Amino acid sequence: MPEHVHLILLPGGVPDRVAVPEIMRGIKQPVAQRAIRRWRFLDAAVLDRIRVGERYRYWQAGGGYDRNLRDADALSAAVEYVHWNPVKRGLVEEPTDWAWSSARWYAGEREGQVPIDRVSW
Repeated sequence: MPEHVHLILLPGGVPDRVAVPEIMRGIKQPVAQRAIRRWRFLDAAVLDRIRVGERYRYWQAGGGYDRNLRDADALSAAVEYVHWNPVKRGLVEEPTDWAWSSARWYAGEREGQVPIDRVSW
């Protein structure tokens, strides 16, 4: 999405000692650093809007809208919501048209921007 990200994590295979906040920090921190570095290079006006004191806040304050999906039905509903979100926003005609969606993978198109580890549920 142009201004937000949907991410569904299934921490299977992750050692017990790695907490979800650590995983999220490992994803979010390099993304923010790269975007801010690029915006500095471009002298982008957006930097003024995200400045907080001497620093920049790339991500929305708080932890986002995260929740635990406790069963297969909830997981399936979340995946469907994520896939249809760009369509509902009027960005594309079909979920598979959104280049950054795993909908392509689920439709059998294994090439694309978002490779995933599909889980049977």
